[in-house]
Amino acid sequence: MAEVKALACERQRASGRPLARWTCPELARQAAASGIASVSASTVGRWLAEDAIKSWQHRSWIFPHDPYFALKCGRALDPCQRQWESRPLGEDEYVLSADEKPGIQARSRTGLPLPP
Repeated sequence: MAEVKALACERQRASGRPLARWTCPELARQAAASGIASVSASTVGRWLAEDAIKSWQHRSWIFPHDPYFALKCGRALDPCQRQWESRPLGEDEYVLSADEKPGIQARSRTGLPLPP
């Protein structure tokens, strides 16, 4: 069971697989081909769900594939470290962050407020 879970967390490109992420049937086939275990895809899915292993939800952030990742995201991350264009911000300079979410808009009430 532990070896199948380790396989699920492994980068597929390291094993020579052309997959963006593992699927349960693919994990079951790979486990059988590697001699780890002969299990069904539903068993693999159950094992991963028990341990809440969902490597596809964070892999791209922890393991960026782009060699220029740091350079590209530097402009967005520098203000978080109180930097702007490679120089530290002064005591009287601040970082403001705003995010436009057009799908979430403040709207007026359609009914009267209810007492608590």
